[in-house]
Amino acid sequence: MTSDHLNKEEQDILDAYEAGEFASDLSPARKRFLEDGAAATVEREKEIQIRMSERDLSTLQRRALEAGIPYQVFVASILHKYASGSLYDATANKPNPADARASRG
Repeated sequence: MTSDHLNKEEQDILDAYEAGEFASDLSPARKRFLEDGAAATVEREKEIQIRMSERDLSTLQRRALEAGIPYQVFVASILHKYASGSLYDATANKPNPADARASRG
């Protein structure tokens, strides 16, 4: 097979592939790992509805724009990271300054 849009190097690679000159050095364990990862990415996604303040939504949309991705993808990424344990609330165990003031008075 030849293609007009391939340069010489690309055509040489294609010709070698089609001639069976390439052999995989993928180990069975690595192949299984990649197959499992691919299967996980095609898991059926569920749609949810969520209510949030306009201010929070605007902030998320702005940050998604800065990251160069759609805000729905950005929000889903944040939720996935939190659910998988790689994102956590750094302020969750910090004392609330308002509590300290209330106990003094």
